[in-house]
Amino acid sequence: MSQHVVPKKTYLFVFAALISLTILTTSVAMIDLGPVNIVVALLIAMCKASLVALFFMHLRWSSRLMHIVAIAALFWLAILLTLTLSDYRTRQWTPAAEGWEAPSIQLNR
Repeated sequence: MSQHVVPKKTYLFVFAALISLTILTTSVAMIDLGPVNIVVALLIAMCKASLVALFFMHLRWSSRLMHIVAIAALFWLAILLTLTLSDYRTRQWTPAAEGWEAPSIQLNR
């Protein structure tokens, strides 16, 4: 099995991109974007994760089977996030039950 040789220049470029994306993440965290703040942070995190997977884990130069495994893992993550968020979004649909508190005991003296 032949190994793919990646030049150091590529690794340094990816490292610089990861550092700049980390700086961008901390800069965006200081700005109040409202509900868009989470979306921007997740997009930056996805970019960083894809750079790590493609270059440091050599997914860019691996076989099609590894590409399918990576896509299946992302699909599974999407399923788990969808189920988790659907549970979180529907928690307010049913009202809380009334009268579940323990009755206070009053002692007659």
